[in-house]
Amino acid sequence: MTAINRQYTNQRMSKVVIHNNTVYLCGQVGIAGTSVAEQTLEALQRVETLLIEAGSDRQHVLQTTVWLADMSDFDEMNHVWDQWFGEGFAPARACGEAKLARPELKVELIVTAAVKRD
Repeated sequence: MTAINRQYTNQRMSKVVIHNNTVYLCGQVGIAGTSVAEQTLEALQRVETLLIEAGSDRQHVLQTTVWLADMSDFDEMNHVWDQWFGEGFAPARACGEAKLARPELKVELIVTAAVKRD
């Protein structure tokens, strides 16, 4: 049986779950009340921090679900997104509009990545 490693776990959720060399992150958001671009960058930086701790990095992201509070922010979010991923490392991605946990949040990222192999 393959072990499941949960990190930053509380009663409700784990921020990171690692199973079969795959890293699953809970939804990451930016600082509430800032612009979509700032929230996107902050969320991506939080993703990168968690991935590095889990033995992965942005080049090993397999899939991301992007939730926007308003699809009119799609271009602004993509401007930051396109700069963050190096050419040739874009993951599979879906993007949709959703009511987020707090009204001042504008973007949430849900990421799945592969563990890096040396």
